[in-house]
Amino acid sequence: MPLVRIDVNEGRSAEGLRRLSRGIHDAILAEYEIPERDYFHVLTEHPRGQIVAQDAGLGFERTPGVVMIQIFTQGGRTREAKRSLFAAIAASLAEIGVAGEDVFIGYVENTPGDWSFGFGRAQYLTGELAVPRK
Repeated sequence: MPLVRIDVNEGRSAEGLRRLSRGIHDAILAEYEIPERDYFHVLTEHPRGQIVAQDAGLGFERTPGVVMIQIFTQGGRTREAKRSLFAAIAASLAEIGVAGEDVFIGYVENTPGDWSFGFGRAQYLTGELAVPRK
């Protein structure tokens, strides 16, 4: 049950934003085999100049089309699973015209006790939801 935050510069169409979200979700579905309805995305558009995403010394330039993605999910997946997910997201976004250098992903792990899906209850801890398998 990843929670995904997607930050982009303003200027994309509603359909373009939908395709970004869907492309990321489809990659997560394929790589992590989560249920389709585990779809929790927050898309935020920013005025130009409010996203700073340099190359961290890797020797490339990003464009204003940068897509910054934060994935919050439960810990326990292997490094290989994460690398595979990152590659799948980049490939999915490439299909809709996002250049590889413009795909920035931050991955944050947590535990079942760090989630509430409503009503102020920790459903993984109360047993209302089964803890997803890794």
